[in-house]
Amino acid sequence: MNKRFSTPIAMLLLAVLFFVSVLLSQRLFQPLRVDLTEDQVYSLSDGSKSILQHIDEPIHLYFFFSEQASEGATTLRNYATRVENLLKEYESASDGMLKLHWIDPEPFSEAEDQAVDFGLTGAALAAENDAIYFGLAARNALDDQQVIPFFDPQKERFLEYDISQMIYQLSNAKPVKVGLLSGLSVSGGQNPMTGQFDPPWHFYSQLQSLYDVETLPSNASELPEALDVLLLIHPRSLSEEMRYAIDQFVLSGGKLVAFFDPHHESDPMLPMASSGANVSAGEDAQALEQMLAAWGINLDLEQIVLDPATGLELNTQMGPLKHLGVLGLSRDLIDQNDVVSANLEVINGASFASMMLSEDSQLTMLPLMHSSELGSLAQGSEYAAVQDPNNLSDLLSQNTETRTLAARFSGPATSAFVESPETELAEHTNQGDINVVLVGDSDLLADHFWVSQSRLFDQTIYTAFADNGSLLTNLVENMGGSSALISIRGRGTYSRPFTKVDDLMLEAQMKFQEQEAILEERLFETESVLSELEAKQTEDGRLVLSDEQTQAIEKFNKERIAIRKELRDVRHQLDKDIEKLGSLLKFANIAIAPIFLVLLLMLVMRAKRVTARQFRE
Repeated sequence: MNKRFSTPIAMLLLAVLFFVSVLLSQRLFQPLRVDLTEDQVYSLSDGSKSILQHIDEPIHLYFFFSEQASEGATTLRNYATRVENLLKEYESASDGMLKLHWIDPEPFSEAEDQAVDFGLTGAALAAENDAIYFGLAARNALDDQQVIPFFDPQKERFLEYDISQMIYQLSNAKPVKVGLLSGLSVSGGQNPMTGQFDPPWHFYSQLQSLYDVETLPSNASELPEALDVLLLIHPRSLSEEMRYAIDQFVLSGGKLVAFFDPHHESDPMLPMASSGANVSAGEDAQALEQMLAAWGINLDLEQIVLDPATGLELNTQMGPLKHLGVLGLSRDLIDQNDVVSANLEVINGASFASMMLSEDSQLTMLPLMHSSELGSLAQGSEYAAVQDPNNLSDLLSQNTETRTLAARFSGPATSAFVESPETELAEHTNQGDINVVLVGDSDLLADHFWVSQSRLFDQTIYTAFADNGSLLTNLVENMGGSSALISIRGRGTYSRPFTKVDDLMLEAQMKFQEQEAILEERLFETESVLSELEAKQTEDGRLVLSDEQTQAIEKFNKERIAIRKELRDVRHQLDKDIEKLGSLLKFANIAIAPIFLVLLLMLVMRAKRVTARQFRE
């Protein structure tokens, strides 16, 4: 009797145990999370956790997503779930300093008005559909606010960075202070060649509108206090005191963005310089190289990168000519995994310097821009002496490889100075972790390399045809944040391609193309036969076909029908393989795991029975 009811009772107990387990897990283990994704896309990086630890006052996050209007947009809804889960992870890790509010802005509701007031963007999938809101607004205790107008699924790799940047800006509301030191007249001034006053470079005007920029005189011997970012642009004749100040600023945690140039072609004084000497690199080029070498960076300011694959075609007096030293770097030569260079399409520059790590360097180098595999090096003095761009091909070397043109450098470094040049300065930092971005060209900041000008109602309109300006503002924005924010790199995506299905489709496509080629060959043969037959027409326009020709055409028609049937079979077999694979995966996800658990439980129960029987015996 007991044996008859043992199985149903056991199943009932299993069902009760299952539901009790689910309830307990919801109550007791909800805060516990395990991220098993390849790139840990559902977990926060150490940089984001560091930013959350330094929040002093509560910040409210308002996540807007149109639940009803997005019905049918499966991809967008899946991404919204991804964003919501990540925001919950932020809230959980903030120790109560972040308050997440989930809001569905239904049409004509107060929630929709709130989304509009925050400045969120509503997007409609079709003209007749309601707008979909999918953005984030954040507000701190001082009513300062930051907004992500719309979460673009194409920028998923930088989702964590965008959210962390928003939180950082609200917890550190002061503007980024930039110290600008340059040997060029980027702020405008009198042109020594024409005697006229030149306007400021466009990038300089952009920086002033976005940040607190303090321009330092070329003969300065110290840096201002409380700098967030030091921006060096082709510095020349730096005093030893200034080089020491830069060295100590970087080793003490200051952020440096530097544009060093072996041959600044936009220099108005360049035609007056001696062509045999590398005057354009600056009188203290060697001193700068030594300072960087002490940190562990090898920047070559004596040689220039030539690249036949990326050289731009310039309009010269001799007509259009390809210039091997004036490079147009396309998207595939720009790092798309770094937040400062992602989504940049083209960067134009001239006479780039290459860079690499020193042999004993402890730094980490992350290239931002590089040449093609055909990049070679030419001496700067020889490059400057060439008048005809066609002759630059004579400077190409056999040693071609990918050359790094811009890069991030981070990690432990040693000072280039043994002690302070001024004895009254007691403190000297000999070692520290540095955070530096070097770009081996300064010409790319000149207006004619990336922006065009036009006049409209006595106003100058600037139109960018390259992303040089965006690169600079991205660098300053990124480096102006905390070290934790800089450390957040592009993460992976939550979606994963169905590689097995892709392989099946590729295999079927190859078969299809092979059969299609056979069919086209047969068609060509038939058209040739028909052309010959048309030439044998009688006077009344009728075709005279022999029995052999008639049989040949009938044979081809049968072959064509057979081949088309094979094409349909290939497609049909592809669908069957994909359906079979899908069914197998569904079975594995739905059935195999529970069956395995039941079998495991049965083995455990059997083991207990055997143990109990042995104990009784």
